[in-house]
Amino acid sequence: MTEPGKSSDQPGRQSPVLPSPVLPSPVLPSPGEAFAVWMRISLLSFGGPAAQIAVMHQIIVEEKRWLDEKRFLNALNFCMFLPGPEAQQLATCLGWLMHGIRGGLMAGLLFILPGFLSILLLSYLYVAMRGVDAFDGLLFGLKCAVLAIVAQSIRRLSRRVLKNRWLIGTALAAFLLLWIHALSFPYVIGLAVLAGLIGHRWWPHVLGGGLHGEPESAPAIAWEARVSDRGLSRTLMVCLVCLTLWFAPILVLIRTTGADSVWVKSSLFFSKAAVVTFGGAYSVLSYVDQKAVDEYQWITRQEMLDGLGMAETTPGPLIMVVQFVGFLAAARHSTGLSPWVAGTLGAILTTWVTFVPCFFWVFLCAPWLEQLLRKRWLNSALTSVSAAVIGVIGTLGISLATSTLFHARQSFFWGPCEIQIPEWSTVSFDAVAITVLAMGLTFAFRQGLAVTLATCVTVGLVLRFFQ
Repeated sequence: MTEPGKSSDQPGRQSPVLPSPVLPSPVLPSPGEAFAVWMRISLLSFGGPAAQIAVMHQIIVEEKRWLDEKRFLNALNFCMFLPGPEAQQLATCLGWLMHGIRGGLMAGLLFILPGFLSILLLSYLYVAMRGVDAFDGLLFGLKCAVLAIVAQSIRRLSRRVLKNRWLIGTALAAFLLLWIHALSFPYVIGLAVLAGLIGHRWWPHVLGGGLHGEPESAPAIAWEARVSDRGLSRTLMVCLVCLTLWFAPILVLIRTTGADSVWVKSSLFFSKAAVVTFGGAYSVLSYVDQKAVDEYQWITRQEMLDGLGMAETTPGPLIMVVQFVGFLAAARHSTGLSPWVAGTLGAILTTWVTFVPCFFWVFLCAPWLEQLLRKRWLNSALTSVSAAVIGVIGTLGISLATSTLFHARQSFFWGPCEIQIPEWSTVSFDAVAITVLAMGLTFAFRQGLAVTLATCVTVGLVLRFFQ
């Protein structure tokens, strides 16, 4: 599976190419030493999942030698099976391997914290400075750069996953079903799982060479006893604690604010999104775009692009963009509180229901890590999902591109389906020019994320000042 993340690197659930150094046996760190290192990793977590995973590999395996190569890669493959951002879940899993649940909480929370604080600050600035030429110009250039980043994500993920006609057909089917609004994101993912299981049963060779290969046997290292902790009482305790933490705040909100409040609706929606985020942030953003913009009308599509640009330039998982959505939704649609207080509460709740499930999946399933990775039918299903995710990201790219490059769109209905086509007379030539520049920097000149973003933001500011 893929998390598309926030980077010019491929964002999906992918394993970056990692070196295989010959290292001494791992040595268990103290909790204090681990805390300092996870804080350091969290502050370096720019560049999307591939870059974040590479940083963890460099520090945890090569520099500190706390894990051997095989256990690191097995943990990475395991996290690719789970819904949610794989880099954050990998940090949680590695922390769990070293210090149990307290280690997993420490590593996972520290990985989230810088991104949460950054997006919260940018959300305040976004509300306070909308309409200021300098700020609007910055966002304008940022949105055009994001289109190039999404395009590169689709290209790289396609080269990695779409190995045969079956997988190409799965990606195209997912794209068409979402583009014409025939099905919503969870149903598309469900059909992809079904297609993978059918392919495994009747044509196993078609999906056997997908993204999720079968690992070698588990290494015998110091953490093997922790991995074998599979007692029923432990499993029930993890379920009880995590599910209580997940849903207790929602129940309190229902009691205090009513079932129709924006906090309850957003908490329930993002809880649902957390369960179906196979394929990472870009895939779930297509779902969020469909629901938060079109159905709930919490934000506009332009604002979704603004939030995506913010998340691209801050540390932590790209999925933190949902925090921005939760902030704006609560700030605009709450009653009885100031927009600042309501928005802050909305941001906290959205982050809570998005990431508590991530810890739940890891703590619940990690003891079965090696066994899960050997299930061929599961590999086939998730390979099919990885292909569908490419189509999902494609619909997101089309939606964002038409919103950025055109000022208006027309809707055509065919039964229950809807197709949206841009009105060509409303094209924004400034946006087209910056987008072409971003595409050239990304694909022709192979510039990194920082160069592309800085160039597009600079051009956006210049164009805004001279208009």
